[in-house]
Amino acid sequence: MRALHFGAGNIGRGFIGLVLSQAGYEVCFSDVNDSLVELLKERKAYTVRLANAAQDSFHVSNVTAINGKNLEDVAEAVAQADLVTTAVGVNILKHIAEGIAIGLAKRAERGAAPLHIIACENAIGGSTQLKEHVYSHLSPELQEIVGKFAAFPDSAVDRIVPIQHNEDPLEVRVEPFYEWVVDESKMLPGFHRIEGVHYVSELEPYIERKLFTVNTGHGFAAYLGYLQGYGTIQEAMADSEIAKNVRNIMEETGALLIRKYGFDHGGHEQYIEKILGRFSNPYLTDHIERIGRSPIRKISRNDRFVRPALQAFELGLSTRYLTMGIAAALLFDIASDPEAAEIQKSLSEHGLDQTITSYTSIDKEHPLHKAIIIHYEQLKAGVKEV
Repeated sequence: MRALHFGAGNIGRGFIGLVLSQAGYEVCFSDVNDSLVELLKERKAYTVRLANAAQDSFHVSNVTAINGKNLEDVAEAVAQADLVTTAVGVNILKHIAEGIAIGLAKRAERGAAPLHIIACENAIGGSTQLKEHVYSHLSPELQEIVGKFAAFPDSAVDRIVPIQHNEDPLEVRVEPFYEWVVDESKMLPGFHRIEGVHYVSELEPYIERKLFTVNTGHGFAAYLGYLQGYGTIQEAMADSEIAKNVRNIMEETGALLIRKYGFDHGGHEQYIEKILGRFSNPYLTDHIERIGRSPIRKISRNDRFVRPALQAFELGLSTRYLTMGIAAALLFDIASDPEAAEIQKSLSEHGLDQTITSYTSIDKEHPLHKAIIIHYEQLKAGVKEV
């Protein structure tokens, strides 16, 4: 079996590529990093090391790579693949869509076997978004043909893979925990189950559980840690007050998830405990600038802070720490981060009220808007907890 995976970075190699290799796939990576592609083609293997006491390692072999800048090579790889996956970042999906579309057209000409294309991105509906980009390159007639043999099931993925600089440029360090959940209701009949993947008939509860717990908590830890001058998530989580606030925000989103989806209360508490342990993993060094980057996306209406805050508010649930998280994100002043710089410019030129509405879509008259302002002013003044 042959899998084509877009994105040969740390997440691609250390998470998706590793799982696929262990499941028996020959993995071909597509990437635009010339040196990385050449190294993978030359070695055809790399090492994944776990961030744990034992420093467990896995030798991933039977891999190769193609240059994603060569559309013909990408299309041919799609045409020959038994599975296509991505880990490139949701904003990059549109850039890989054309090669996938050409490859699907080749499959249509050749009468190739059914194909699943799964976007393993930190976003809601990543595969659905990729499908829209791909179909924009296909005629209506081809869309109808492709729809009969290609499926784009959405997925939820979770594994902490920090930015790292190893002596071996192909080696990658990852946390021991991972979760890869795929919506089987959108898969083709008789699909091949990938070992290590959890298949569910309803994906949304798992997507929101991960987004509202892991991503919300991680982002909150980063923004509070930044305000206290810490450099890593591990340093921030060693601050008892920050750790308490991170737990509190997870309790808020947990109340929403339990009400909305009926998750078991005790089971969700255990899930929170596991995540807090992951954030504090002493064998990882996860920089706050990485976790906090792109704050515009993180405080947008459908992401980790605003989405649960609005839903919790409508249900009459607490939003105290969610609004604090939004306020803290607005104070994330990293000049090298274009989104952070844009927010600071908006605050300077248009003021806090308009900036909140512009980036969160929360109207000035909404109670959450007023709560964000209170938290912002107190956090800016150096008050850790409101």
